[in-house]
Amino acid sequence: MRCIALKPGADLAGFRAAARMLLQAQCVPGDIAWTTTAAPDLFDTAAALGGAPVLLPRAVAELIDSIILHSDAEKYALLYALLWRINHGERHVLEVKSDPLVHRLERMAKKVRTDIYKMHAFLRFRRAGNETPERFAAWWEPEHFILEAAAPFFVDRFPSFRWTIFTPIGSLLWNRETLTLGPPGRRQDAPEHDEFESGWKDYFESTFNPARVNERAMLAQMPKKYWRNMPETRSIPGMIQIAASRVDAMIEKEAAMPVKRNPQKAVDQMFDQDPDSLEDLNRIITASDPMVSGGTKAVLGEGLIHPDIAFVGEQPGDQEDLAGRPFVGPAGQLLNRAMEAAGFERSQVYVTNAVKHFKFEQRGKRRLHKTPTTSEVKHYRWWLEKELELVQPKLVVALGATATLALAGKALPINANRGAATFGDQAGYITVHPSYMLRLQEDDSRQDAFDAFVADLKKARNLAEAA
Repeated sequence: MRCIALKPGADLAGFRAAARMLLQAQCVPGDIAWTTTAAPDLFDTAAALGGAPVLLPRAVAELIDSIILHSDAEKYALLYALLWRINHGERHVLEVKSDPLVHRLERMAKKVRTDIYKMHAFLRFRRAGNETPERFAAWWEPEHFILEAAAPFFVDRFPSFRWTIFTPIGSLLWNRETLTLGPPGRRQDAPEHDEFESGWKDYFESTFNPARVNERAMLAQMPKKYWRNMPETRSIPGMIQIAASRVDAMIEKEAAMPVKRNPQKAVDQMFDQDPDSLEDLNRIITASDPMVSGGTKAVLGEGLIHPDIAFVGEQPGDQEDLAGRPFVGPAGQLLNRAMEAAGFERSQVYVTNAVKHFKFEQRGKRRLHKTPTTSEVKHYRWWLEKELELVQPKLVVALGATATLALAGKALPINANRGAATFGDQAGYITVHPSYMLRLQEDDSRQDAFDAFVADLKKARNLAEAA
């Protein structure tokens, strides 16, 4: 019997070295005892030296990377049993989903992925003290050794904040430049509440739809064991309690008739005026009635006049409508991050939208985004063309299909036309809208899409500089 001792937690490097040695020595799985210790020592000179590299199918290597994070003490024995079989004639064993070993490993990998997802979804930062610049802290209790695997998400999501995540297995410290792994923390290391929570709680309650309450589905997605870390969950019992009465009130209330708009009349009125400055144009836009359903107020473009690049998006969203500024929501934050990665800042460009009002459908207290129709986009073309005439960018970047329709005057498939373009006499570039990346579910797909988007922005910047 050989005893292999590895570090506690997720010792991927130690397992690889031991597995190479054991496979080279033809050690069968049943003759190995796997243990963990704070001072690991591979109890065999050959083990310490390691063995020859083992070539594995990509799917097997990825599965090992995931299983190593699991908290099950048997994980090393199970993984070595898999490697033994692969190296003894069962190279495609992972394709046999009914195999007991494969089935168990797949379930373990799924639990690790779920644990990472729960941490990303349910961890809540709170302001820690009154430091300047601000520092935020959070407490989390993962079921598996996922701390390092979950870290890149928080770095990408909160790059400009200083934050610390404390867990029983270690801590993460981000100082806006470097991510550092630290020792285990305690629950009391993170604050229990801060002044932001009341506003977040109000927002959470405002998005609640009583007609779609499903307690079983809610608990499946957000188990109660995570509630202590989430301030908004204090509202859930009360909201569920009054849900039935709120639904009854909604049914009894007569739906308001939509306001009839006359888009052509609005366009005719605009053509009667000839603004000679961006301020005059914005005054006309602000005073004009919305030409889409749900629109309340115009969200004007902003940024540098005579820039190298002007970005044109689809329409303002809920957060943009509330703030009165374009690209301040999640898509705007992603655009800002992509611009920085491409080598320039938002202060150097101009940003606006093809449609100037937020088109939405009211669902209870929620306002659900609706894509503008072709005719609605065309109604707003006068504003956009006049705006760009006054801003005078060297190059215009169309973000997504709606912006491309507004600038080109016709629908163009994004994938087939992605790249340099010409909009009339204006140099342009066609790429995706940042919201496209936000809708991608897989991390790898989202990262690949972001990298391609950054590459587009670099090409657009080079074209603008050349112009």
